[in-house]
Amino acid sequence: MKQLLGVLLFLVTFCVTAQKSKVQDSYYTSVEAKVVEWRRDIHQNPELSNREFKTAAKIAAHLESLGIEVQTGVAKTGVVGLLKGDKPGKVVALRADMDALPVTERNDLSFKSTVKGSFQGEEVGVMHACGHDTHVAILMGVAEVLSKNKNKIKGTVKFVFQPAEEGAPPGEEGGASLMVKEGVLENPKVDAIFGLHINSQTPVGIIRYKPGGAMASSQRFTIKVKGKQTHGSQPWGGVDPILISAKIIDGLQTIISRETELTQEAAVITVGKINSGVRFNIIPESAEMVGTIRTLDYEMQQKINTRMKEMVPTIAKAYGGDATIEINSGTGITFNDLALTEQMVPTLTRVAGAKNLKVHKAITGAEDFASFQEKVPGLYFFLGGMTPGNTTPYPHHTPDFQIDDSGLLLGVRALTELSLDYLNAR
Repeated sequence: MKQLLGVLLFLVTFCVTAQKSKVQDSYYTSVEAKVVEWRRDIHQNPELSNREFKTAAKIAAHLESLGIEVQTGVAKTGVVGLLKGDKPGKVVALRADMDALPVTERNDLSFKSTVKGSFQGEEVGVMHACGHDTHVAILMGVAEVLSKNKNKIKGTVKFVFQPAEEGAPPGEEGGASLMVKEGVLENPKVDAIFGLHINSQTPVGIIRYKPGGAMASSQRFTIKVKGKQTHGSQPWGGVDPILISAKIIDGLQTIISRETELTQEAAVITVGKINSGVRFNIIPESAEMVGTIRTLDYEMQQKINTRMKEMVPTIAKAYGGDATIEINSGTGITFNDLALTEQMVPTLTRVAGAKNLKVHKAITGAEDFASFQEKVPGLYFFLGGMTPGNTTPYPHHTPDFQIDDSGLLLGVRALTELSLDYLNAR
């Protein structure tokens, strides 16, 4: 009974503290138009992973104008801002990713991207097709609001603008793991971290979260198949690596459909790229496949990895060829700390409203925010970006992807209030 009363007393105290540290609405309304303007400018000028030079410069200039201590060049192009409150206390980090994707934008927005870039040696369109432009603008807005409310900050806020969430170019390091490696969670040591992701298929005004494992781990694999080249009219004179590749792809899917206990957690193996051959009438000598593995349980991940390594060379050998497979360590499971999530749910409820706060199921998308959560408690949630009533929203990573700007202010409120409530909790 005493223990229960203690918990109730803590919750009451926490909620009262949270209400006292709430920022006045005028601070939010004054920054909303700026957030939209920043978002549209960044959207119109997207940059690929580890190449976010202009975006970083824009962020740094804004933070410096607010009197925030700024560090640039973190994990290549990252920007870190440090805002110390008027009172000592804990350190909370807020993260926004900055990079765009090699996608050619296909819509009629006035701020549509027409930027071209180079990706793996090919000229590509560049587009913020996952909403990272909104994340940057939201966190810039949070920085402005908090800089004007230092008297409410008991401790320190660290603003982490991260490059290369979509993955560093081949041969380069990048992303959250490199930021951690370079000490972004130290000096001063971070006690907790919060992050959000806009979602084009969640209505504006809604916030979704999940305690525990919220997003899958992501691994990249490369399969190289070696056959024997011959004339296309005489397949018996060689070994067809394209045929072998097809059999390997088919075999990999049986690992999911017949060997993985999907009632436990979801899992996915996808081959996203295959390259082979130069001419219609030549059976080539080799083929290469690249794909991704998504898992929500590390034991399942290990089993899938083992079976892939067993299956790939065996299938190739059965058809007279050879094959090798490499699987990288990838991104971990995005795991929302249970205690931190429970502590901060009252804040999200207050900010969004009880009817607008939803608990969602785990998804097979991945987020390298997991690298931060492996070191410190973290909470990662989804912010609605779909125009209410839209029945055919476009998915992320597509040329038609769009976000309703009216949803951005809720993101500013959420990260601001989470920071203040966490730092001021007793």
